[in-house]
Amino acid sequence: MQPLQTRRQFLQIGSLTIASGAIAMGSHQSLTQGTDESSLVTNPLLAITPACGKGDRPTPSRTAGPFYTPNSPKRNSLIESGINGTKLIVIGKVTNRTCQPISRALVDFWQADQAGNYDNSGYKLRGHQFTDSQGRYRLETIVPGLYPGRVRHIHVSVQAANQPILTTQLFFPSEAGNASDGLFNPVLLLRMNSTQPKNQAAFNFVLA
Repeated sequence: MQPLQTRRQFLQIGSLTIASGAIAMGSHQSLTQGTDESSLVTNPLLAITPACGKGDRPTPSRTAGPFYTPNSPKRNSLIESGINGTKLIVIGKVTNRTCQPISRALVDFWQADQAGNYDNSGYKLRGHQFTDSQGRYRLETIVPGLYPGRVRHIHVSVQAANQPILTTQLFFPSEAGNASDGLFNPVLLLRMNSTQPKNQAAFNFVLA
């Protein structure tokens, strides 16, 4: 996990610019300095974001698995040429146990493609971003396929500046294999949007 520590040092020297912006499905808008954060405030997706309760337990950790690749690119959309599958937007916040948002937290994602394969020679479906001033992140990706022996999941590492790294996995509700997966924890279930569009989910990370 040393590469995440390296990016943490990047936070320490204060050279990070935090930016955010709404991403329409199918677009690949990059984060740029000066983007208006109000677009996240008014985004209807926030209605499905899990509520934060004071005293919430820290998000459980899970193994990084065998397919972590260091030094992923900074981006909030993992969709690029050659990536096929059902598009998915995941939003949420990074907070501490008293519901205080953690800005400039590193959130690093990696996952399998729609066929259940990981890109171990490049950075397809891999990328990191930093939370905005209100602790929010927004990821555009696809629903991962089933990796042999595992249930559907997305890997994540989260780190506040100068703090330990949380490495965990996010799971999908109503998956037949959840109950038999050795790493499954219902606390790590994505909260899926129950209304249209249904390709949207939310999860809040709570750091100790």
